[in-house]
Amino acid sequence: MSTVVDDAPAPASETPEPGTRRATRGTWLLLGLTVAVFAVLAWNRRWMSDDGMIVLRTVRQILAGNGPVFNAGERVESNTSTLWTYLLVAFGWIPGLRLEWLAVILGLLCSIGGLLLALDGTRRLVSTARSALVVPAGALVLVVLPPFLDFATSGLETGLITLWLGSTWWLLARHARRTPACPVTVTALVVGLGVLVRPDLALFSAVGGIGLLVLEWRGWRRALLWIAAAAALPVAYQVFRMGYYGLLTPNTALVKEASGALWSRGWDYLTDFTGPYYLWIPLVLCVLLGGIRLWRTRVDRTVAVVLAVPLIGGLALATYVVRVGGDFMHGRMLLPALFSLLLPVLAVRLTRATAVPIVALAVWAVIAGGWLRTDTDLTGLANDTIDVADERAAYVAASHHEHPILAEDFDEFTAMAGPINAMLATGQEPAVLVQNKQGVWHRYPTTDGRTIVQFFNIGGPGLLLPLDVWVHDPIGLANPTAAHSTPYPERRIGHNKYAGSVWDIAELSNETSTELTRYGDVVDTSVDAIRGIFACSPDREMLESVRAPLTPDRFWQNLIHAVGRSSLRYDHDPRQAYRCN
Repeated sequence: MSTVVDDAPAPASETPEPGTRRATRGTWLLLGLTVAVFAVLAWNRRWMSDDGMIVLRTVRQILAGNGPVFNAGERVESNTSTLWTYLLVAFGWIPGLRLEWLAVILGLLCSIGGLLLALDGTRRLVSTARSALVVPAGALVLVVLPPFLDFATSGLETGLITLWLGSTWWLLARHARRTPACPVTVTALVVGLGVLVRPDLALFSAVGGIGLLVLEWRGWRRALLWIAAAAALPVAYQVFRMGYYGLLTPNTALVKEASGALWSRGWDYLTDFTGPYYLWIPLVLCVLLGGIRLWRTRVDRTVAVVLAVPLIGGLALATYVVRVGGDFMHGRMLLPALFSLLLPVLAVRLTRATAVPIVALAVWAVIAGGWLRTDTDLTGLANDTIDVADERAAYVAASHHEHPILAEDFDEFTAMAGPINAMLATGQEPAVLVQNKQGVWHRYPTTDGRTIVQFFNIGGPGLLLPLDVWVHDPIGLANPTAAHSTPYPERRIGHNKYAGSVWDIAELSNETSTELTRYGDVVDTSVDAIRGIFACSPDREMLESVRAPLTPDRFWQNLIHAVGRSSLRYDHDPRQAYRCN
């Protein structure tokens, strides 16, 4: 027969007993060791992705006074995480510090801080008896999973996501234990930041916000104050986004058609993540540990509310990722959901009942950390035929560096940027620059005095090229023309739009369609069709929303038409696109 105890914090005593001191020291030793092992393993897999370098070019533009844009004079929000961008800006002014290293180090510090806060939050919820030893459980899953280690750096916002989720969990746990770290208004503000960390985290913010209201309910007047605190920064930035960029979402959401439903591809993405590591084994063990806790303890209402937040929020995040078809980077988009679902069992009390599942978890962790890996495709950085790839492994192979960090570490990036910088040094007139299959560069003079180049990978070349050169990509991350085209259903997720150099030539060159065919890079019918698309008022207005000078009237027009502009699409085949009558 089990002993049922009330799940409430033990009363504090002025002089802790020896057993209590030993348990506390043992707990912190084990949890601290877990975080230290994670830090070492993540550092040993440090790297920088091209997508991370996309963020860094925006940081360079901000620091240069050109605004939060990828290309000066073209207001496109090519970064998904607003807070990650401005966090890098906050430290990017430090003289002599390469932005690539700043992103790697900040990402790792955020990941470490998030894991530490999350472990302490869980410890506060499970450590009801001061003499109980709390040991890592679910944290073992995170520490050995290659994707969690890989994206602790990479230059992307994953580390910041870990920090935000860990901080939110820690704050809610302290409210549940009636030892709040800050006023409720401050906690509400932190909870509300999710959408600025990454838009899909609004799902977790909503669940966390409801949980906070239930925990601290003091009437509608206070509730409205807390809701206002949570919404203040997201709403203010949303108004700025709509007026400055002319869209409801970051441009990346248009590229990935984040409102669409691709359940079958999303399921494939989920199984690609869970299969190689037999992830169902540790998840079953974690569910068993959670069940043991519920069976042996009586959980009070406040703790139950806090425990429900990451479970509901994590399931919501996972469902969203599966619905939109997943991603092309192995495991990356599912990491926040996994982290959330593991929060209640990151650490557990060591008892006779929990000992066996904990040992089983440890055995799995050793095997997974040492031998279990995903299939790796090393066919290059720009392969758009593979649905999901081990991105870090591909970048290591392509760069011939164990830890590719700087843009110069990638031969492919220097080969792209070198000839263009040489041409720019000659002082020739601005043009759309196109390289044919034989490696010969052709020039098409532009109407706006800009030099435009197009690459599939734009982060690395973007760091190596001057800030006044427009660097476009055919998939639309920094290219509004491509972003508003319809996707190709057979291409990989996140790369299933394509508007090649012919679109830039047709739209930005001042020559006739016949003149543009002189090198054989384009055909006149395609040029005429593309120009026909942008002769339409809505399409032309879309380009003006990002390229016209930002006057108060332009800001207002962008703001009031952001909804319709966000849904604007034309066929990726210009010959099939609609015509203006």
